Amino acid sequence: MSNNLSHHKIWDIIKFFEDLVVDLIRKMGYGIDGHSTQRTNDGGIDGVIYEDRLGLNMIYLQAKLWRNTKVSRPEIQKFIGSLSENKAQKGIFITTSDFSAGARECAAKVSQKVILIDGLELVKYMITYNVGVSVYKTYEMKRIDLDYFE
Repeated sequence: MSNNLSHHKIWDIIKFFEDLVVDLIRKMGYGIDGHSTQRTNDGGIDGVIYEDRLGLNMIYLQAKLWRNTKVSRPEIQKFIGSLSENKAQKGIFITTSDFSAGARECAAKVSQKVILIDGLELVKYMITYNVGVSVYKTYEMKRIDLDYFE
């Protein structure tokens, strides 16, 4: 991020991104409710999705707004540690950048279900589920209704 941005503005951008991630996962059909966590002392968890009304099943989220830096194994290990501390079985780690091979390998080997979503996948999901985009044109195609003419 630019050095011209104030510390406060950077926090606002990060908070917006964390809220966006929660919104995206909800619009993908996961959970009945969800929220992003506080900015500091969040225990390595940026958002929580409640899969049921009582909160018996939850998905924990980590969101990294990174550019030109791959998420590496130590970051995934920290996230897995946060999942373990919360007795969580499911986590989604989303970044605007990419994951190293070691990060992907680490996520695949743990007992918890950890899904990694890189920047390209993030954009595809945002477009598919209309998060941050809107439809401005649609086309209607017509064909002859043969049943009508029988």
